[in-house]
Amino acid sequence: MALGLELTKGPLVFALRKYDFLVLLPINPLTVARYRAAFTPSRAKDDPTDAALQLALLLMHRDKLPPLPPQSLTRRALEQLVAHRRRVVGDTVRLTNRLTSTLKNYFPQVLQWFQDKDTLIFCDFLRRWPTLKAAQLARRTTLEAFFRAHHVRSTDVIAQRLHAIKAATPLTTDDGVIAPNALLVQTLVAQLRVTLQAIADFDTAIAPRAQSPPDFPLFQALPGAGPVFAPRLLVAFGEQRTRYAAAALQKYAGMAPVTERSGKKSWVHWRLQCPKFLRQTFVEGAAASLRHAFWAQRYSQQQRDQGKAHQAAIRVLAFTWIRILYRCWQDHTLDDESTSLHALTRRGSSLMHNLAK
Repeated sequence: MALGLELTKGPLVFALRKYDFLVLLPINPLTVARYRAAFTPSRAKDDPTDAALQLALLLMHRDKLPPLPPQSLTRRALEQLVAHRRRVVGDTVRLTNRLTSTLKNYFPQVLQWFQDKDTLIFCDFLRRWPTLKAAQLARRTTLEAFFRAHHVRSTDVIAQRLHAIKAATPLTTDDGVIAPNALLVQTLVAQLRVTLQAIADFDTAIAPRAQSPPDFPLFQALPGAGPVFAPRLLVAFGEQRTRYAAAALQKYAGMAPVTERSGKKSWVHWRLQCPKFLRQTFVEGAAASLRHAFWAQRYSQQQRDQGKAHQAAIRVLAFTWIRILYRCWQDHTLDDESTSLHALTRRGSSLMHNLAK
């Protein structure tokens, strides 16, 4: 039995997926809205009318509505775990930004002492010494013991921090500024510790599930994938190799630009309608590859030399990575940078010409 609905996930989809006789066919809400506008000049929205329109789309355009692919238990769990983990990472970024902004009001020195703000040592330091005065009143032996307990082994680093703490000059001594901001810092630190622990818990839950699918080694071997992006890329490609062609996946993920033509005019813009988390996965994965794949570094720099902004160059790199990953996924072969470089040489790519320089 075919069932059309304007959802791809959520409680209703989870409830219906357990019935094997149902084939779920997602219909884009924008498609329904424009179909409604074509036959309802007033554009009045009404659920019964929309249901009838969805039925008409289902009956007349069945070939344009791909069904939701079946997924194994492991893949369904991984899909939600990696998405939830990324949201928690976003929460961490927001909390560290708020912490930085608050500390600049009364205690900016601590931002220089700790380069990374999303760490337990940063949280624990602010929990024990939320103000500069409190840090300066602490004994030298207490501070040294704190740093060593947090795995700071370098004697020079500890000495530099101790000297910076004792030599620091307060930004303000106004308790009307310090007390409220210190209380907010304590609140934000408590929340940040929870999110950091949550990320660790998600990593623990993701690791064993990601190891079980047979395709995982393909993505684990990618430059810069690691324990974070390998499971996300595994989920992004799915289990059905016949579901997408490479170009279709590039479009679905929002990496392929859109070309519009009208008369003698033609313009290109980036794709707005796409699964945002999927696009985020490919863009962030491409950015991570810059530190590990030589050709990716040169390709990104080539795009920058042509006048593209950094993010635009990363999107172009992600577009290329999808095609490479798709071929590895289809052929069950691991990515090999030398193979990619040889292929570029055979095609006479301008990138290889730049590499030769």
